[in-house]
Amino acid sequence: MEEEKKVLTQVDSADYDAADKPFDFVFAEGETALVCESDPLFREKISAALKAEGYLITEAGSIKDTLKRMRFHTYDVIVVNENFDSSTPGDNDVLRYLENLAMATRRQIFVALITDRFRTMDNMAAFNRSVNMIISTKNMDDVATILKRGISENAAFYHVFKETLKKEGRA
Repeated sequence: MEEEKKVLTQVDSADYDAADKPFDFVFAEGETALVCESDPLFREKISAALKAEGYLITEAGSIKDTLKRMRFHTYDVIVVNENFDSSTPGDNDVLRYLENLAMATRRQIFVALITDRFRTMDNMAAFNRSVNMIISTKNMDDVATILKRGISENAAFYHVFKETLKKEGRA
């Protein structure tokens, strides 16, 4: 817990650097994705799948790098491996950060968790880990299809809710 506070404090207290704002040039319609995966083969498959869907991709190298990038930009999609830059799945500061986001902000982000502990599309595990979807490492060859399906189901699920917020002037 103390280490998490140190990482978050380091990120919060870091000097402003415009290089940390990678999507200043993106129009309102541009969709962005953040890939937090250490395995180069998996990272390439995930990035290729998201690029094929039209997302602008950021590949994070560490938890500190990830938190700095999320500080200035709300990504539309985040794909994170539960072991990304951490010794155990429970120590993942990226997942902790996402769990603590305000619900209005968190609802705008689709989070997919890469894991070898749960099966793909396990909704109870996704709920337990506070993510939108689980993707098993065993199914990484099909990651493009899995992500496309998960993102479209999430968009359909929240469509009416988001439209209502817009009508109420709260979006």
